[in-house]
Amino acid sequence: MDPAILVPDWPAPPGVRAAVTTRRMDGHSQAPFDRMNLGARCGDDASAVAANRAARVEALQLPSPPRWLQQVHGVDVFDADGAATVHDPVADAAISRGDAVLAVLTADCLPLLFCSDDGTAIAVAHAGWRGLAAGVLEATLARLGGRVLAWIGPAIGAASYEVGEEVRAAFVDADAGAAQAFAATRPGHWRCDLEALARRRLAAAGVTQVFGGGFDTFADARFYSYRREPRTGRFASLVWRV
Repeated sequence: MDPAILVPDWPAPPGVRAAVTTRRMDGHSQAPFDRMNLGARCGDDASAVAANRAARVEALQLPSPPRWLQQVHGVDVFDADGAATVHDPVADAAISRGDAVLAVLTADCLPLLFCSDDGTAIAVAHAGWRGLAAGVLEATLARLGGRVLAWIGPAIGAASYEVGEEVRAAFVDADAGAAQAFAATRPGHWRCDLEALARRRLAAAGVTQVFGGGFDTFADARFYSYRREPRTGRFASLVWRV
C-alpha cells in the first residue's frame, strides 16, 4: 500500500479494512488543492477530482467506488445497501452490511469509522461541531446496534481550534460535563477539543472500544485544513468489508 496512506491502528475484525488518504499522494489537482484532493465541492477542477477518486480505487484495491456523500453538518445516516442507485446522497453518516465502500471527506472536522465487533456491519460519520452537537454519532450508533468499535480520524486539535461562545453553549447547555473540553482564551472565546467531545458522547452511548485520535490537521501538513487554508481540498476516511 502507498506509504502516504494512513492505515488506522484499531483491532478491527478480519474482513474489515480502513484507510485515510493524505495530500502527499500523487494526484492530479493543482495548487492550492495539490495533490490528492477528493472533494468535489471545494472549487477544484472536476476532472482532476474524478481522476484522483479513480486512482484511489486502484491504489487501495477497493471492491467498488466509494459511496460519496453530500455532507451538510446534519445527522442523517445513509443506508448504502438499500439505495445503491442514489448518487451522492445528502447525509453525514453511512452504514453498510454488504460490500459498499463508505467514505467521509474532511478538512478539520472529525471523521469517525465504526464496525461491529463481529465485522458484519460498518459505518462512517462526519462530525463537525454542529453535527456532533446535534447527535450524528448517536444516530449512526442507533443504526449499527450491538457491540461497536470506533476509530477517530484526523481532525483539528484543541490547540489549534478557537471557537466562540455559541459553540461551547451548544454542548454545555445540554451536558455540563462537556465544559471539560473547552479552555478559555480571550473574552467569549475558547479552545475546543472536538476529540474529547466525541469520546464523551461515545462513552455515554456505551461505546468503550474507541481508538485513534491524537491528530491535528491544522498543524499536520499531510492533511487538508480549512482553518489553515480556507481554499483547500478534502481528504477521505474510508472503511469497507472484504
